[in-house]
Amino acid sequence: MIITFSGTGNSMLVAKELQRHIGGRILPLEGDLLLSPSSQVLEVPEGEVVVWVFPIYSWGLPPVVADFIRRSKIKGAHGTGHFMVCTCGDDIGFADNQWRKLIGRRGWNPRGAFSVQMPNTYVLMKGFDVDAPEIAAAKTDAMPRRVGAVAEAIRRGFADSDVVRGASAWLKTAVVYPFFKRFCMSPAPFRHNDKCTACGLCAVSCPLGNISMSDGNPVWGRKCALCLRCYHICPSHAVAYGKETDGKGQKKVM
Repeated sequence: MIITFSGTGNSMLVAKELQRHIGGRILPLEGDLLLSPSSQVLEVPEGEVVVWVFPIYSWGLPPVVADFIRRSKIKGAHGTGHFMVCTCGDDIGFADNQWRKLIGRRGWNPRGAFSVQMPNTYVLMKGFDVDAPEIAAAKTDAMPRRVGAVAEAIRRGFADSDVVRGASAWLKTAVVYPFFKRFCMSPAPFRHNDKCTACGLCAVSCPLGNISMSDGNPVWGRKCALCLRCYHICPSHAVAYGKETDGKGQKKVM
């Protein structure tokens, strides 16, 4: 069972590649599963492990994923191993430790944790932009081989961490991540610019249904995962986040 949260497609691409190797159903985290994690009872098929696939948010877990782990009802989750496969532009700090604590608090069995580098998608701060095309292509091309190695480690029951921590890892996860969650995740700065064609793609594609159309214009609500799907999927490059996205690039949503 591969439980997957993916904003712009990096994590879903990894999940699908992982599925090729180990099988199992991909369960996308979106809609009611994220809004009301305890509203449904999920079940792990007999003999399968649980693999959590998600992107890294400022060297930590996406808050919506952490909330789902805390509140979800998963029959059979106590009787199998849990693995983490996260996607990141560069490094993950100690996000794997966060995940292990959350899984352990549920009484589940955290096993191996892995990171897979994928093209950068975060563009909402000064100095952050998408990768140059050649760098993005190199990361994407290297992904299948990396995921193949991850799949083999999962089959072997690997129980350690095989991740890229990066420099100042503790500081990033223990200090920067909480600051980011508290002060840098508001959807309030989202807006549309004069390039908007009112196609509504941002609204229909939002994993939380947080965007509505009013008089032909997109309006953002408060239940935002800050996944940036709306920004990157816009065919007119008409979604903006204050002035932070001025001059920034887009990543093709897979």
